[in-house]
Amino acid sequence: MAQIRIHNVRKDFGAFNAVKSSTFTVEDGEFFMLLGPSGCGKTTTLRMMAGLELPTSGEIYIGGEEVGMKRASERDIAFVFQMFALYPHMNVRRNISYPLVSQGMRKAEVAKRVAEVAKILRIENILDKPIGGLSGGDRQRVAVGRAIVRNPKAFFMDEPLGALDAEFREHMAQELRALHDRMGATTVYVTHDQLEAMQMGDKIVVMNHGVVEQFGKPQEIYDWPATKFVAKFIGSPPMNFLEFDGSVGTGGTHVSLAGHMVRVPMSREEHAGKLALGVRPEHIRFNDDSAYRGRVIAVEYLGTTQIVTIDTQHGEIKVRTPSHQVAHVEELIGLDFDSRSLTVFNSATGAALVSEANEGVLRRG
Repeated sequence: MAQIRIHNVRKDFGAFNAVKSSTFTVEDGEFFMLLGPSGCGKTTTLRMMAGLELPTSGEIYIGGEEVGMKRASERDIAFVFQMFALYPHMNVRRNISYPLVSQGMRKAEVAKRVAEVAKILRIENILDKPIGGLSGGDRQRVAVGRAIVRNPKAFFMDEPLGALDAEFREHMAQELRALHDRMGATTVYVTHDQLEAMQMGDKIVVMNHGVVEQFGKPQEIYDWPATKFVAKFIGSPPMNFLEFDGSVGTGGTHVSLAGHMVRVPMSREEHAGKLALGVRPEHIRFNDDSAYRGRVIAVEYLGTTQIVTIDTQHGEIKVRTPSHQVAHVEELIGLDFDSRSLTVFNSATGAALVSEANEGVLRRG
C-alpha cells in the first residue's frame, strides 16, 4: 500500500474549471473520503488520481512516485465503480480472476488468489454462479473482489454503494470498512452521503464547486467546520447560524446578540461587520432564566430525542433535546449556548474565524 499526495491539482474542461488547485494527502493505510454534493469535483479528482483523467496542472504522487501524466494501467491501482462494471457473460470466479488472467499469471496462483479473496468476502458459495442471478449486494462484493485480487497500491471507489437500497447500504458500508481494516489498504472513496463519510472515513475532504473547503478527521470537521458550507453540509440537522452585525477582536471571548453577551472560544483574529454565530442543535439548551429567547414553531419527535424549531431575533434555529423535555408550539423559551462549542464565521466570505478551539483543525486545501 502507499501514501497518495495531491499538490495544486487543477482540472479544466474547456472554459469550465472543475477542480481548483486541490492539495491534500492520503496517508498509507487510510480510509479516505471525498465528500460533496453533485458537481463539486470529487469524482473528477478521483479519476485524476486513478489516471482516467489527466490533470490540467499540478502533481499527483502514489508511493512517492509522480504519476500525474501516467496512464491508469501504469499506476498499480484498482477502481470500483458505482454500477459494478462486471462481465455478464462470465461467472463470479471468472470475473474475479480476469485481471490476473489478463496479466498472464499461472493458473495455480490465480486459483489460490481467487480462493483467498472469496474467503475474505464470504462468497465461496457463489463462485460458479452467473452474474445475472446475483443480488445487488453480491454483485458489489464481486466487484470489490475483482479489485482486491490484484493486491494493488491503492483502491479507488466511486460511490460503490449508490445502487443499493438504504438498509443494505448501511450493511455493506460496515463490511467495506471491516474489509479495509483487515487488509490495511489505502482506500479513497467518493460519496455525497455525509453519514456514510462520517461512519466509514479516517479522514474526509469536503469539496464544493471544485474547491477543497476542509479536510481532516470526521470529528474535527463536525465540531469545527472551516466554512459555513461545511457546517451546513455535515450534520443532520445542520449547524444553526445566528447572523448579526458586530465585531470580535484578537483575544475576544464574547459577541453581542442584540445586547445579549454570548461567550465564545477566545478569538485569534479580529473582524468587524457581518458575522454569524454557528451552533450545533445539540449545543443549545433551554433555560428559563436566559435573557435570549425565542418562540417555538415546531416540534419533531424522533424517539429518544426531539428537534424543536425556534424563531429568534436572528432567524430560525433547531434545538436537539431529550424527548421528555416538554416544549409547546407558540411557547416562549429562554436559550443558552455551550460556549465551548461555538464558531464565529465571517458572513461575507463564509470562513470560520480562528479561535483557541479550532486553530489546530482548520485545514483547507
